[in-house]
Amino acid sequence: MTEKPHVIIYTRIGCHLCDEAKREIFAADCEDEFTFEEINIDTDSSLVRLYGFDVPVVTVNGIVTFKHCLTAVEFKRQLRNRLPD
Repeated sequence: MTEKPHVIIYTRIGCHLCDEAKREIFAADCEDEFTFEEINIDTDSSLVRLYGFDVPVVTVNGIVTFKHCLTAVEFKRQLRNRLPD
């Protein structure tokens, strides 16, 4: 059995782009193909220094895949590009 890609979205409270990105991720209708984690950067000063106001940032298996915005179609395509053969 192969592991599912792990998706992390780095966000902050009150970020409308973050809310939109989460909606698009789940609108891609492929939730069974990945694991998901949301991290509020404001809970970690090193993440605040790293990302500042540059959120949302979405990683797939540790690779930054999207910044600021994404569409459901783009998300699904990028996710499937990272599936093991």
